[in-house]
Amino acid sequence: MKFLPVTPKSLEQAAKILQSGGLVAFPTETVYGLGADAYNPQAVAKIFEAKGRPKFDPLIVHISAIETLKNVAALSLLDKETNKKLFLLAENFWPGPLSIILPKNEKIPGLVTSGLSTVAVRFPDHEAALHLISSSGGAVAAPSANPFGSLSPTRAEHVRNSMGEKVDMILDGGQTRIGLESTVLDITGGKIKILRPGGTPKEAIEKLAGKIKNYEPKSNDAFASPGQLKNHYAPKTKLFTLTQDEIIQKPYEQDCAFLFFDGYARDAWLTERGKAVNKEEIIRVLSETGDLLEAAACLFETLHELDNLNIFRIFAQLAPKQGLGEAINDRLIRGAAA
Repeated sequence: MKFLPVTPKSLEQAAKILQSGGLVAFPTETVYGLGADAYNPQAVAKIFEAKGRPKFDPLIVHISAIETLKNVAALSLLDKETNKKLFLLAENFWPGPLSIILPKNEKIPGLVTSGLSTVAVRFPDHEAALHLISSSGGAVAAPSANPFGSLSPTRAEHVRNSMGEKVDMILDGGQTRIGLESTVLDITGGKIKILRPGGTPKEAIEKLAGKIKNYEPKSNDAFASPGQLKNHYAPKTKLFTLTQDEIIQKPYEQDCAFLFFDGYARDAWLTERGKAVNKEEIIRVLSETGDLLEAAACLFETLHELDNLNIFRIFAQLAPKQGLGEAINDRLIRGAAA
């Protein structure tokens, strides 16, 4: 396994690995992805094997230019109104943390989409990722670069520690900017649905497309998007979610961590305890000021840190139910269900 900083030379090497059917972990603005040539079914199969990912969980295909969308999606199958919505969304949110469900082009292997007739497509907002995609064939299938169901990686070191020699190359681009996976939006069924909340807030999409709802899958539905399992994004340490009131009232437990959303809740918890922080108390705050962007960027980073402290439990405060708070809570709740 090669572990290299992002440079023109390492990107060239990584592109050749993808072209030859290998796996490359690379940075995006959301989390690190585990990439393979989206047109090569044998290469895509290596993703599922390396992650221990079930074949029923589809992958997202990453592109580097709007012009290449026609090579991964069957745009001719979209009606006039849906096609209009697609390009309105693309114009406003691409490149960026939004994946859009579209009819699948026949060039994309069924393994990528878990046999579905639709494919999730994303145009990432990261210079290194775009260079890698464009120079390796124009379409890269890439879930998060971590063992299936575990914490998503926001640093190259997270990938190295969890995936090791299962990856041919890891490109180190530093900590990711957004720190949460993309929002997955289905526009194929007449009504727009969010299949997975993520880095593009619902409110921003609704300003363009009107009122939308989060999709609630039925028990016999096939997964059209990654991140729909009830237990996902889980640290090795047992995670518990609490509301603001619940965590403020929660007594301290030795060898456990308290993860607060903001400084207000932490200070209120300390006041309730009637003392200052002791050195043995493991306390973290996602954002002192309650900034949702900062909290989202720090979520997986902080959970990775706490997961390496050999503690018994993590008590995490849920975020406000607005903007990126919805995606933060989605990751915490699914992580706690494991």
